[in-house]
Amino acid sequence: MEEITIKEVAKLCGVGVSTVSRAINNHPDINPETKAAIMKIISDHNYIPNNSARNLKRTDAKTIAILVKGISNPFFSSMIKIMEETIKKRKYTLVLHHVKANEDEVDVALELVKEKRLRGIVFLGGYFHHSDDKLENLKVPFVLSTVGGSPETINRSNYSSISVDDEKESYEVTKYLIEQGHKKIAILSAPMNDASIGRLRYVGYARALMEAGISINEKLVCCMNNDAVDYSMENGFELTKKLLETKEEFSALFAISDNMAVGACKAIFEAGKKIPQDYSVVGYDGIAIGKYYNPSITTMAQPIDEMALATINLLFEVIDDKKAHSHKVFQAKLVERESTRRL
Repeated sequence: MEEITIKEVAKLCGVGVSTVSRAINNHPDINPETKAAIMKIISDHNYIPNNSARNLKRTDAKTIAILVKGISNPFFSSMIKIMEETIKKRKYTLVLHHVKANEDEVDVALELVKEKRLRGIVFLGGYFHHSDDKLENLKVPFVLSTVGGSPETINRSNYSSISVDDEKESYEVTKYLIEQGHKKIAILSAPMNDASIGRLRYVGYARALMEAGISINEKLVCCMNNDAVDYSMENGFELTKKLLETKEEFSALFAISDNMAVGACKAIFEAGKKIPQDYSVVGYDGIAIGKYYNPSITTMAQPIDEMALATINLLFEVIDDKKAHSHKVFQAKLVERESTRRL
Protein backbone atom coordinates (compact mmCIF):
# COMPACT_ATOMS: atom_id res chain seq x y z
CA MET A 1 0.00 0.00 0.00
CA GLU A 2 1.37 3.45 -0.94
CA GLU A 3 1.96 5.91 1.86
CA ILE A 4 -0.74 8.53 2.28
CA THR A 5 0.24 12.12 3.10
CA ILE A 6 -1.28 14.52 5.60
CA LYS A 7 -2.53 16.64 2.69
CA GLU A 8 -4.39 13.65 1.27
CA VAL A 9 -5.91 12.91 4.69
CA ALA A 10 -7.11 16.53 4.86
CA LYS A 11 -8.60 16.30 1.37
CA LEU A 12 -10.47 13.08 2.14
CA CYS A 13 -11.88 14.66 5.31
CA GLY A 14 -12.76 17.97 3.67
CA VAL A 15 -10.70 19.94 6.19
CA GLY A 16 -7.44 21.84 6.27
CA VAL A 17 -4.04 20.35 7.06
CA SER A 18 -3.89 22.32 10.31
CA THR A 19 -7.14 20.67 11.44
CA VAL A 20 -5.70 17.21 10.77
CA SER A 21 -2.60 18.19 12.73
CA ARG A 22 -4.70 19.32 15.70
CA ALA A 23 -6.60 16.01 15.65
CA ILE A 24 -3.38 13.98 15.61
CA ASN A 25 -1.89 15.99 18.47
CA ASN A 26 -5.07 15.86 20.60
CA HIS A 27 -5.49 19.62 20.48
CA PRO A 28 -8.55 20.72 22.50
CA ASP A 29 -9.55 23.30 19.90
CA ILE A 30 -11.29 20.88 17.52
CA ASN A 31 -14.82 19.58 17.16
CA PRO A 32 -15.03 16.00 18.59
CA GLU A 33 -17.04 14.76 15.57
CA THR A 34 -14.51 16.23 13.17
CA LYS A 35 -11.67 14.66 15.14
CA ALA A 36 -13.40 11.25 15.10
CA ALA A 37 -13.89 11.46 11.32
CA ILE A 38 -10.23 12.39 10.80
CA MET A 39 -8.98 9.57 13.02
CA LYS A 40 -11.16 7.09 11.14
CA ILE A 41 -9.63 8.14 7.81
CA ILE A 42 -6.16 7.89 9.34
CA SER A 43 -6.93 4.37 10.60
CA ASP A 44 -8.56 3.23 7.34
CA HIS A 45 -5.59 4.38 5.26
CA ASN A 46 -2.81 3.40 7.70
CA TYR A 47 -1.48 6.95 7.77
CA ILE A 48 1.62 7.20 9.97
CA PRO A 49 2.22 10.70 11.40
CA ASN A 50 5.79 11.82 10.95
CA ASN A 51 7.12 12.43 14.44
CA SER A 52 10.75 12.46 13.33
CA ALA A 53 11.02 15.19 10.71
CA ARG A 54 14.64 15.80 11.66
CA ASN A 55 15.56 12.19 10.93
CA LEU A 56 13.58 12.10 7.72
CA LYS A 57 15.65 14.97 6.35
CA ARG A 58 18.84 13.05 6.97
CA THR A 59 19.93 10.54 4.36
CA ASP A 60 22.69 9.39 6.72
CA ALA A 61 20.41 8.49 9.65
CA LYS A 62 22.09 5.74 11.66
CA THR A 63 19.45 3.88 13.64
CA ILE A 64 19.01 0.17 14.33
CA ALA A 65 15.74 -1.20 15.70
CA ILE A 66 15.41 -4.31 17.85
CA LEU A 67 11.84 -5.62 17.87
CA VAL A 68 11.33 -8.03 20.75
CA LYS A 69 8.59 -10.52 21.49
CA GLY A 70 8.95 -11.63 25.10
CA ILE A 71 10.95 -8.66 26.37
CA SER A 72 10.54 -9.78 30.02
CA ASN A 73 12.66 -12.88 29.34
CA PRO A 74 16.13 -12.47 30.96
CA PHE A 75 17.57 -14.42 28.02
CA PHE A 76 16.60 -11.59 25.67
CA SER A 77 17.75 -8.95 28.16
CA SER A 78 21.28 -10.38 28.04
CA MET A 79 21.29 -10.43 24.24
CA ILE A 80 19.96 -6.88 23.98
CA LYS A 81 22.69 -5.57 26.28
CA ILE A 82 25.42 -7.03 24.07
CA MET A 83 23.79 -5.78 20.87
CA GLU A 84 23.37 -2.31 22.36
CA GLU A 85 27.09 -2.10 23.18
CA THR A 86 28.02 -2.99 19.60
CA ILE A 87 25.51 -0.53 18.14
CA LYS A 88 26.93 2.28 20.28
CA LYS A 89 30.50 1.44 19.27
CA ARG A 90 29.43 1.83 15.66
CA LYS A 91 28.01 5.29 16.49
CA TYR A 92 24.47 4.14 15.70
CA THR A 93 21.33 4.79 17.71
CA LEU A 94 19.24 1.95 19.14
CA VAL A 95 15.45 1.85 19.04
CA LEU A 96 14.11 -0.93 21.28
CA HIS A 97 10.47 -1.84 20.72
CA HIS A 98 8.35 -4.45 22.49
CA VAL A 99 6.03 -6.27 20.07
CA LYS A 100 2.93 -7.63 21.79
CA ALA A 101 1.95 -11.26 21.27
CA ASN A 102 -1.03 -10.30 19.10
CA GLU A 103 0.84 -7.68 17.04
CA ASP A 104 2.24 -8.19 13.55
CA GLU A 105 5.97 -7.48 13.83
CA VAL A 106 6.30 -6.52 10.17
CA ASP A 107 3.56 -3.89 10.46
CA VAL A 108 5.36 -2.52 13.52
CA ALA A 109 8.65 -2.53 11.61
CA LEU A 110 7.17 -0.64 8.66
CA GLU A 111 5.95 2.11 10.98
CA LEU A 112 9.35 2.39 12.63
CA VAL A 113 11.16 2.49 9.28
CA LYS A 114 9.13 5.51 8.28
CA GLU A 115 9.30 7.30 11.63
CA LYS A 116 12.92 6.58 12.57
CA ARG A 117 14.61 6.20 9.18
CA LEU A 118 16.05 2.81 10.15
CA ARG A 119 19.16 1.33 8.59
CA GLY A 120 18.53 -2.19 9.88
CA ILE A 121 16.24 -4.33 12.04
CA VAL A 122 16.67 -7.26 14.42
CA PHE A 123 13.57 -9.35 15.05
CA LEU A 124 14.20 -11.01 18.40
CA GLY A 125 12.03 -13.90 19.62
CA GLY A 126 8.53 -14.92 18.63
CA TYR A 127 7.53 -16.63 15.40
CA PHE A 128 8.12 -15.21 11.93
CA HIS A 129 5.83 -16.32 9.14
CA HIS A 130 5.31 -13.75 6.41
CA SER A 131 5.27 -13.85 2.63
CA ASP A 132 7.81 -12.24 0.30
CA ASP A 133 4.98 -10.08 -1.04
CA LYS A 134 4.47 -8.47 2.35
CA LEU A 135 8.17 -8.06 3.00
CA GLU A 136 8.73 -6.19 -0.27
CA ASN A 137 7.72 -3.02 1.57
CA LEU A 138 10.48 -3.56 4.15
CA LYS A 139 13.38 -1.87 2.40
CA VAL A 140 16.05 -2.29 5.09
CA PRO A 141 18.17 -5.35 5.97
CA PHE A 142 16.89 -7.51 8.81
CA VAL A 143 18.03 -10.46 10.91
CA LEU A 144 15.80 -13.03 12.59
CA SER A 145 17.42 -13.90 15.92
CA THR A 146 16.18 -16.80 18.09
CA VAL A 147 12.93 -16.68 16.13
CA GLY A 148 10.84 -19.83 16.08
CA GLY A 149 9.31 -21.47 13.06
CA SER A 150 10.56 -22.15 9.57
CA PRO A 151 9.69 -19.19 7.34
CA GLU A 152 9.65 -21.27 4.16
CA THR A 153 7.60 -18.65 2.33
CA ILE A 154 10.50 -16.19 2.48
CA ASN A 155 13.42 -16.14 0.08
CA ARG A 156 16.38 -16.97 2.35
CA SER A 157 18.65 -14.68 0.36
CA ASN A 158 16.61 -11.67 1.53
CA TYR A 159 17.32 -11.97 5.26
CA SER A 160 19.77 -13.40 7.80
CA SER A 161 19.05 -15.62 10.80
CA ILE A 162 20.68 -16.72 14.04
CA SER A 163 19.22 -19.64 15.94
CA VAL A 164 19.62 -22.92 17.73
CA ASP A 165 17.72 -26.03 16.73
CA ASP A 166 15.12 -25.88 19.51
CA GLU A 167 13.54 -29.20 18.60
CA LYS A 168 16.90 -31.02 18.52
CA GLU A 169 18.16 -29.48 21.77
CA SER A 170 14.91 -30.26 23.62
CA TYR A 171 15.16 -33.80 22.32
CA GLU A 172 18.69 -34.00 23.75
CA VAL A 173 17.78 -32.71 27.21
CA THR A 174 14.78 -35.08 27.41
CA LYS A 175 16.98 -37.95 26.24
CA TYR A 176 19.40 -37.05 29.04
CA LEU A 177 16.61 -37.47 31.61
CA ILE A 178 15.64 -40.81 30.09
CA GLU A 179 19.27 -41.98 30.27
CA GLN A 180 19.22 -40.97 33.95
CA GLY A 181 16.49 -43.58 34.42
CA HIS A 182 13.43 -41.31 34.29
CA LYS A 183 10.35 -42.54 32.43
CA LYS A 184 7.65 -40.33 33.92
CA ILE A 185 8.76 -36.92 32.71
CA ALA A 186 6.52 -33.87 32.99
CA ILE A 187 6.92 -30.82 30.77
CA LEU A 188 6.03 -27.18 31.33
CA SER A 189 5.22 -26.23 27.76
CA ALA A 190 3.76 -23.55 25.54
CA PRO A 191 0.11 -23.97 24.48
CA MET A 192 -0.39 -26.66 21.86
CA ASN A 193 -1.49 -24.05 19.30
CA ASP A 194 1.76 -22.13 19.77
CA ALA A 195 3.79 -21.76 16.59
CA SER A 196 7.00 -20.42 18.09
CA ILE A 197 10.01 -21.92 19.85
CA GLY A 198 7.76 -23.23 22.63
CA ARG A 199 6.10 -25.61 20.21
CA LEU A 200 9.46 -26.80 18.85
CA ARG A 201 10.67 -27.57 22.37
CA TYR A 202 7.58 -29.66 23.04
CA VAL A 203 8.08 -31.57 19.77
CA GLY A 204 11.66 -32.43 20.79
CA TYR A 205 10.43 -33.67 24.17
CA ALA A 206 7.74 -35.82 22.55
CA ARG A 207 10.16 -37.30 20.00
CA ALA A 208 12.62 -38.36 22.71
CA LEU A 209 9.88 -40.12 24.66
CA MET A 210 8.50 -41.90 21.62
CA GLU A 211 11.95 -43.08 20.47
CA ALA A 212 12.49 -44.52 23.95
CA GLY A 213 9.17 -46.36 23.75
CA ILE A 214 7.60 -44.17 26.43
CA SER A 215 3.99 -43.15 25.87
CA ILE A 216 3.20 -39.47 26.30
CA ASN A 217 1.04 -38.95 29.37
CA GLU A 218 -1.13 -35.91 28.57
CA LYS A 219 -1.62 -35.34 32.30
CA LEU A 220 2.10 -34.53 32.53
CA VAL A 221 1.93 -31.97 29.70
CA CYS A 222 1.33 -28.62 31.42
CA CYS A 223 0.69 -25.71 29.07
CA MET A 224 1.41 -22.11 30.01
CA ASN A 225 -1.31 -20.04 31.61
CA ASN A 226 -2.36 -17.05 29.49
CA ASP A 227 -3.07 -15.07 32.67
CA ALA A 228 0.64 -14.97 33.51
CA VAL A 229 3.60 -13.69 31.49
CA ASP A 230 4.92 -16.28 29.03
CA TYR A 231 8.03 -18.20 30.14
CA SER A 232 7.87 -16.54 33.57
CA MET A 233 8.65 -17.84 37.06
CA GLU A 234 5.01 -17.22 37.92
CA ASN A 235 3.88 -19.50 35.09
CA GLY A 236 6.36 -22.18 36.17
CA PHE A 237 5.19 -21.96 39.77
CA GLU A 238 1.47 -22.10 38.98
CA LEU A 239 1.76 -24.96 36.49
CA THR A 240 3.87 -27.09 38.83
CA LYS A 241 1.62 -26.37 41.80
CA LYS A 242 -1.41 -27.58 39.84
CA LEU A 243 0.51 -30.62 38.59
CA LEU A 244 1.47 -31.62 42.14
CA GLU A 245 -2.13 -31.20 43.28
CA THR A 246 -3.26 -33.78 40.70
CA LYS A 247 -1.09 -36.42 42.45
CA GLU A 248 -0.06 -37.70 39.01
CA GLU A 249 3.26 -39.53 39.39
CA PHE A 250 6.42 -38.17 37.79
CA SER A 251 10.10 -38.23 38.70
CA ALA A 252 11.45 -35.48 36.45
CA LEU A 253 10.24 -32.17 35.06
CA PHE A 254 11.42 -30.34 31.95
CA ALA A 255 10.63 -26.61 31.95
CA ILE A 256 11.09 -25.03 28.51
CA SER A 257 12.79 -21.99 30.06
CA ASP A 258 15.07 -21.54 33.07
CA ASN A 259 12.70 -18.88 34.38
CA MET A 260 9.89 -21.45 34.50
CA ALA A 261 12.25 -24.00 36.08
CA VAL A 262 12.90 -21.62 39.00
CA GLY A 263 9.16 -21.20 39.52
CA ALA A 264 8.72 -24.97 39.36
CA CYS A 265 11.35 -25.49 42.06
CA LYS A 266 9.56 -23.11 44.40
CA ALA A 267 6.28 -24.99 43.94
CA ILE A 268 8.03 -28.28 44.70
CA PHE A 269 9.62 -26.89 47.86
CA GLU A 270 6.31 -25.43 49.04
CA ALA A 271 4.76 -28.87 48.62
CA GLY A 272 7.32 -30.21 51.11
CA LYS A 273 9.35 -32.07 48.48
CA LYS A 274 13.07 -31.99 47.68
CA ILE A 275 15.10 -31.50 44.52
CA PRO A 276 16.57 -33.76 43.20
CA GLN A 277 15.71 -36.40 45.81
CA ASP A 278 11.98 -36.35 44.97
CA TYR A 279 11.99 -34.65 41.57
CA SER A 280 14.68 -33.84 39.05
CA VAL A 281 14.23 -30.49 37.29
CA VAL A 282 15.82 -29.25 34.04
CA GLY A 283 15.48 -25.92 32.27
CA TYR A 284 16.39 -24.42 28.93
CA ASP A 285 18.33 -21.26 27.93
CA GLY A 286 21.30 -21.06 30.29
CA ILE A 287 20.56 -17.72 31.97
CA ALA A 288 22.51 -16.72 35.09
CA ILE A 289 19.72 -17.32 37.61
CA GLY A 290 19.87 -21.08 37.00
CA LYS A 291 23.53 -21.19 37.99
CA TYR A 292 23.06 -19.27 41.24
CA TYR A 293 19.73 -20.77 42.32
CA ASN A 294 19.83 -23.35 45.11
CA PRO A 295 19.97 -26.08 43.97
CA SER A 296 21.64 -24.92 40.76
CA ILE A 297 19.53 -25.94 37.77
CA THR A 298 20.56 -28.36 35.04
CA THR A 299 19.86 -26.68 31.71
CA MET A 300 20.28 -26.77 27.95
CA ALA A 301 22.34 -23.58 27.63
CA GLN A 302 22.27 -21.47 24.51
CA PRO A 303 25.49 -19.53 23.71
CA ILE A 304 23.89 -16.17 24.50
CA ASP A 305 26.92 -13.91 24.00
CA GLU A 306 27.99 -15.54 20.74
CA MET A 307 24.47 -15.43 19.32
CA ALA A 308 24.01 -11.77 20.23
CA LEU A 309 27.32 -10.75 18.65
CA ALA A 310 26.68 -12.82 15.55
CA THR A 311 23.23 -11.24 15.16
CA ILE A 312 24.38 -7.63 15.21
CA ASN A 313 27.62 -8.26 13.31
CA LEU A 314 25.71 -10.02 10.54
CA LEU A 315 23.36 -7.06 10.27
CA PHE A 316 26.20 -4.54 10.03
CA GLU A 317 28.01 -6.64 7.42
CA VAL A 318 24.93 -6.51 5.21
CA ILE A 319 24.42 -2.78 5.87
CA ASP A 320 28.06 -2.13 4.92
CA ASP A 321 27.72 -4.29 1.78
CA LYS A 322 30.54 -6.50 3.03
CA LYS A 323 28.51 -9.71 3.07
CA ALA A 324 25.35 -11.22 1.65
CA HIS A 325 22.62 -12.47 3.95
CA SER A 326 23.44 -15.76 5.69
CA HIS A 327 22.05 -18.21 8.25
CA LYS A 328 23.83 -19.61 11.26
CA VAL A 329 22.65 -22.33 13.65
CA PHE A 330 24.43 -22.50 17.00
CA GLN A 331 24.66 -25.60 19.16
CA ALA A 332 23.35 -25.53 22.73
CA LYS A 333 25.21 -27.31 25.54
CA LEU A 334 23.82 -29.49 28.29
CA VAL A 335 25.03 -28.09 31.62
CA GLU A 336 24.54 -30.67 34.38
CA ARG A 337 24.07 -29.18 37.85
CA GLU A 338 22.52 -30.05 41.21
CA SER A 339 18.82 -30.23 40.25
CA THR A 340 18.99 -33.66 38.61
CA ARG A 341 19.98 -37.15 39.71
CA ARG A 342 20.17 -40.64 38.31
CA LEU A 343 17.41 -42.98 39.53
